[in-house]
Amino acid sequence: MSNDINRNWKTKLHEIIYEADTPAGKLFDIVLLVTIIASIVLVMLESVKSIDAKYHDILNIAEWIITILFSVEYIARIITVKKPVNYILSFYGIIDLLSTIPKYLSIIFAGTHALVALRALRLLRIFRILKLGRYLGASNNLIAALKASRAKISVFLFAVVIVAIILGTIMYMIEGEENGFTNIPKSVYWCIVTLTTVGFGDIAPHTPLGQFIASLVMILGYGIIAVPTGIVSAEYTNQTKPTSSTNKEGVHLNTQSCHNCSAGKHKDNAEYCYNCGYKLNHE
Repeated sequence: MSNDINRNWKTKLHEIIYEADTPAGKLFDIVLLVTIIASIVLVMLESVKSIDAKYHDILNIAEWIITILFSVEYIARIITVKKPVNYILSFYGIIDLLSTIPKYLSIIFAGTHALVALRALRLLRIFRILKLGRYLGASNNLIAALKASRAKISVFLFAVVIVAIILGTIMYMIEGEENGFTNIPKSVYWCIVTLTTVGFGDIAPHTPLGQFIASLVMILGYGIIAVPTGIVSAEYTNQTKPTSSTNKEGVHLNTQSCHNCSAGKHKDNAEYCYNCGYKLNHE
């Protein structure tokens, strides 16, 4: 009897913490996100000296309260799964740990409390809450497109570096030290900054010929931006992988998480985990 009760409360807690398809699970994740945002705001406010000097104690107490809440949540995530190692070593598990320990470390090492800004990474959970999993699938297509076009982009960037070195050397010869082009590396730096259309303005040509070349470099910069964009776009259109919210057969996948192995993205109405065969519904 006690084993059934123990299993039931763990199952219910697991459903609330790990799943966003249920009202309780969605509410938990929304409260979690609000708390994360509040924590990040506290860290930002604490970095402002005038605010920290006036409200240091209040900010510190609030941050400790949030840290303790996150610690309880982290422990709850561990005890509600049959294989805690799977969660601890997962992406979210590592992020959850890294976002919790900085405040404790600040007791020993001063200044490390600012690392709690890592909690911003936990906002990635919003993809589950707002049903935006399909955009994660689109991001996978983009990554695949970048990988497929890396050889072309590498050759292109190598050519850009060569052009920057040549034009930088020419500008060094034309402008000289008296106009700020004190050496070839600095001239190459100017060329790269101009090619990328950033234009810091710390170095500028003064001679008519130098200004003419600079104009050509700026125009060339716009073309350089367009080339890699076109390469990636062409590869992206070739990616026809299904989104993460559906499988290859077009069947909708939900956020239900396996209590045994923590695998997600199960089919609607699935009774058993596709990864380990564990029964998903315990009623």
